[in-house]
Amino acid sequence: MKFQGYLFAALAAATYGTNPIFAKPLYAAGMNTDSVLLFRYLIAIAMMWLLLLWRCHSLKRTLQVCKVRRADLPQLFVMGLLMSASSILLFVSYNYMPVGIASTLLFIYPILVALIMTVCFREHLSWTIVSCLVLASTGIALLCKSDNAGGYGLSDSFLIGFLCVMASSLSYAIYLVGLNKSRLRSIPSLTATFWVLLFGSLIYVVRIGSGIPLTMPTTPMMWFCCAGLGLFPTVISLVFTAQAIQRIGSTQTALLGALEPVTAVSLGILLLGETLTWVEFTGMCLIFLSVSVVIKSRQ
Repeated sequence: MKFQGYLFAALAAATYGTNPIFAKPLYAAGMNTDSVLLFRYLIAIAMMWLLLLWRCHSLKRTLQVCKVRRADLPQLFVMGLLMSASSILLFVSYNYMPVGIASTLLFIYPILVALIMTVCFREHLSWTIVSCLVLASTGIALLCKSDNAGGYGLSDSFLIGFLCVMASSLSYAIYLVGLNKSRLRSIPSLTATFWVLLFGSLIYVVRIGSGIPLTMPTTPMMWFCCAGLGLFPTVISLVFTAQAIQRIGSTQTALLGALEPVTAVSLGILLLGETLTWVEFTGMCLIFLSVSVVIKSRQ
């Protein structure tokens, strides 16, 4: 049971790490943040519906599975807004700093989850978990390389991007804790994810309806990237995240999320022609070490 939880958490982190690979070409093609995220969520909702329909074998059964108690709708709505806020803040940060750095900085959220669980819910924070948080944070810091001029930290643009990423990280941390510490934990993961995506998409509908221009995908490659965003860092990642939280809790799921920067760096090397320095390699090793210690300590 717990091994499945760790596996699901690792897969959730790895698939979420594909965000920049699909988003960067869409930005380069002229799509704005809200349009990219609107298509991401709409495609993800359609995929979730098809997945539920396939698993339930009938429309009637699918509607029954998607049905939730009226009392759960406000919490699902809040979870949707938190997830959507985290997405839009992260994607906005891509306009102010390199996507690799933004995606890496996002993963301060395991620390935030651990702190929230400790302060608000009196969860015991063992020295093993503290050590793993330090190892993972050190690894993430090493992956946060600056430009050749060493000037990112001094620019207003970088500061805006940094604040956006920190706010995104906090939103996601609250989302993870909310799933674990509310009645939503008892809802099947596919059902909860469907409602979270449905409510989360509303923020982009409202923003575009209030005057932000809608930019459409116009080429097969752009549609492919939108579909990739809907499938990998959204449907697959959210479903596995919910499954992992049900098995191992928010803190362990968040800690394993440190694998995301490794995915981002690896895909950057394989698909974008980026290079890997010894500093980055050391950071990846520290992240893998922290994850291995967590899994070993919980067996």
